[in-house]
Amino acid sequence: MAKLLLKLQRYFRRKPVRFFTLLALYLAAGSLVFLHSGFSGEPRVPGSPRSPAAAEGPGLPYLGVMQLSRGFKAAATIPAGGRRHGPWFKSTSKEPSDRGKSRENGGPRSRALRGRSGREKEEDRARYIGCYEDNTRQRTLRGMSFFDYKKMTVFRCQDNCAERGYLYAGLEFGAECYCGHKIQASNASESECNMECKGERSNTCGGINRLSIYRLELAQESARRYGSAIFRGCFRRPENVSIALPASQLMLNMSVDKCVDFCTEKEFPLAALAGTTCRCGFPSTLFPLHEREDEQLCAHKCAAEEFESCGSADFLLVYQTQVQDNRCMDRRFLPSHAKQLVALASFPGAGNTWARHLIELATGFYTGSYYFDGSLYNKGFKGERDHWRSGRTICIKTHESGQKEIESFDSAILLIRNPYKALMAEFNRKYGGHIGFAAHAHWKGKEWPEFVANYAPWWATHTLDWLRYGKKVLVVHFEDLKRDLFVQLQRMVALLGVTACEDRLLCVEGQKDGNFKRSGLRKLEYDPYTPEMRKTIGGYIRTVDAALKLRNLSGVPEDYYPR
Repeated sequence: MAKLLLKLQRYFRRKPVRFFTLLALYLAAGSLVFLHSGFSGEPRVPGSPRSPAAAEGPGLPYLGVMQLSRGFKAAATIPAGGRRHGPWFKSTSKEPSDRGKSRENGGPRSRALRGRSGREKEEDRARYIGCYEDNTRQRTLRGMSFFDYKKMTVFRCQDNCAERGYLYAGLEFGAECYCGHKIQASNASESECNMECKGERSNTCGGINRLSIYRLELAQESARRYGSAIFRGCFRRPENVSIALPASQLMLNMSVDKCVDFCTEKEFPLAALAGTTCRCGFPSTLFPLHEREDEQLCAHKCAAEEFESCGSADFLLVYQTQVQDNRCMDRRFLPSHAKQLVALASFPGAGNTWARHLIELATGFYTGSYYFDGSLYNKGFKGERDHWRSGRTICIKTHESGQKEIESFDSAILLIRNPYKALMAEFNRKYGGHIGFAAHAHWKGKEWPEFVANYAPWWATHTLDWLRYGKKVLVVHFEDLKRDLFVQLQRMVALLGVTACEDRLLCVEGQKDGNFKRSGLRKLEYDPYTPEMRKTIGGYIRTVDAALKLRNLSGVPEDYYPR
């Protein structure tokens, strides 16, 4: 071995170019492996040192210099805790975890055989129905759907659909999961469902426009609860009720559950109770659900439930079912390269991901990003992988606030959120992920005070910089977007230069939450802000308020100031 090493040393000493070539190839290979493993980019705030520079605008206090740079960090690792099983699943069997078998090579037939053997092991939780046709314009399963291009498994899809009371779970393209109560397409050849699951290569997850569909055997009537149906309010009966709400049925023993159940089976997102008649339909220009009436007008007792209201012939009590409104779910890249770059700019934690979700549904086009976040890409934000200057996306997410970066864009939607809420949201994301929460130790430790000291000045300088250097800036307050989504979304779509029909925007209202909303169940039992923090943040709020009013814009909402 020593002689061999000595020969190699002499060889490379005589030919140093070959040595450095091999070294460069080795480093390049390592870099590719690192990039492929997934990473996410975010602005970093290393500190906020003071400097004697003047503040932006007359009479405004200096806010500190924010040194921003683009950085990357490794993707989130798999949680240490075990996976949560739905109440429908009673088997003690575990998911396949043998990664060695996933390396096997084979054609579609061998993958189909492996998938079939996997299905036989899962007979106790679901029954495989077959391979079915699907298309993006008319889905075979029209309930809830979600994507995961990295970790999708058959069990995960079944679990999610069963927990929401659906009868069928279908997998497509190796990474897409669709749920529904009814299969609305014809069978396809089994050989056409030939794509391995992204997170479980021993199983098959459909194919291109082909669904591997399972019937959830334990999701029977007892599990199909409609407590999750969303109450929309009391509304006056529309003039053309048979057109606005096309499906109806007379129910002498009317109840909320019966009407919601009927409309869910008919694949409609709205269930309207009108005395002894149950009506179903979509939000539309004929029935937009924007003018709510006094609920006392709908307070007519149900025939089958003494303590429930069932509306009347003139005033309808409306619920939103679990059926997904697919009229606004189709998305694609721009057909031609955009001539102008539009920024969707915000401070971290101000709801940028939620705004992207709304814009994609409203316009039908993907949004891009100044960074790359693998977790967002895996959840369906396909524009995440495109370079931000590619011109294929309708707008570009950014948290940057430097003059050079801002002037790179031709126009911008500037999303501003209450700093108290934004700071807490970003702190939760930083230490708990996109929909997770920071641990109690982080809030009580040194992390939280350091975070506020660094990020609170940036909240103000971010807005001031975009107002100062932005070429054409539309200011949207997060709170206004939540309160009046339809009007604010119309403003945003108009800036993007896209004509969105009203029915599509009404569809967005029903799908507004998306996959990146934290549960409101887990809240801090104490106020994390000290009096000193509130005094400092209050000064930043007044500064931003003054800057907005100097440009003849409405100031910050009143709820920014704590009572």
